[in-house]
Amino acid sequence: MSRSTEGGSTSEARARLLNTATRIFYAEGIHSVGIDRIVAEAQVTRATLYRHFASKDDLVLAYLSLADQGIRGQVAAAQESSPSAADQIRAVAKSITDGIQSTHFRGCAFLNAAAEYPDTTHPIHQAVLAHRQWFLTTITELLAKTTDTPAEADGRHLVMLRDGAMAAGCLFDPELISTTFLHGVEGILRTRTN
Repeated sequence: MSRSTEGGSTSEARARLLNTATRIFYAEGIHSVGIDRIVAEAQVTRATLYRHFASKDDLVLAYLSLADQGIRGQVAAAQESSPSAADQIRAVAKSITDGIQSTHFRGCAFLNAAAEYPDTTHPIHQAVLAHRQWFLTTITELLAKTTDTPAEADGRHLVMLRDGAMAAGCLFDPELISTTFLHGVEGILRTRTN
């Protein structure tokens, strides 16, 4: 196994870098955090950082990939929670409100990143768009299983409700935002089954 200058394996150093960057990027924003701070808090050298991530952008992409994996895991768990597509959607919505009501909630990592990287051709913005397309496709497919009615508009509606809840959840009462979001999801499900 390859060893780094910090006395642990390079995979351990990479994990420390990514975990540190994830914590700080999410809490404080991406542009406000410099490489020197990440290196210091991860207790690695700058050379170790660049051995694992060619640039800060590569580190940000790894942070977003980790966030994407976490959300995909939550959605997969929600889908496994019930044979009913409507209940699976409710479980996805509940996982979103659990996040909104969690300690240190700072909004959606992807919406936050898009705000910091508005150039739609930038790789970070492209990663945000890819995640959002996956989420929209997944939600739309679940909604399509509830009835024979086309689900595209309802999928976009649910994603828009989610975006609003994620933005408002760190600015206002998270419990009230969560209740309002869940009410909106129920409204979408009700219109699909009536």
